[in-house]
Amino acid sequence: MEYTKRRHLNRGYMKLEVWQRGMDLFELAFRLAGSALDFKLKSQCIDAAQSVSANVAEGYGRRTLPEYQQFLYIAQGSPGAALTRGWGLLRAKLVPAAAFEEFDILLYEVENKLLAFIGSLRCRNARSTPGRTRCPAPNNPPIH
Repeated sequence: MEYTKRRHLNRGYMKLEVWQRGMDLFELAFRLAGSALDFKLKSQCIDAAQSVSANVAEGYGRRTLPEYQQFLYIAQGSPGAALTRGWGLLRAKLVPAAAFEEFDILLYEVENKLLAFIGSLRCRNARSTPGRTRCPAPNNPPIH
């Protein structure tokens, strides 16, 4: 799918599969939460899902790779927020289980694509650092 006819260096993120699937997630979240009467919950669910693609896009326009990675780390937290809102909709019986399952499957895919993308950038950054030839291990200590 072609997302824009206007080519520009800062629009290259539109070619990234993680951004494209993030946009699919936003669309699905919009449909999932669309019937909810609670405006705040609906808005938070949609915003959390859109945050993935928005942070990928915003980070892409930054000047340095570390800045870009910071936005990707922010995006990495958004699926948890979106899933929590989706679970809330399901538990309150505001969405059917089948619709939530479709959302959860896509969310899981987007999470994994984002993690893989962050890992590939980490490796690229390591290879460009003098004296380093291997990809560093993630420096995210386990929370649990």
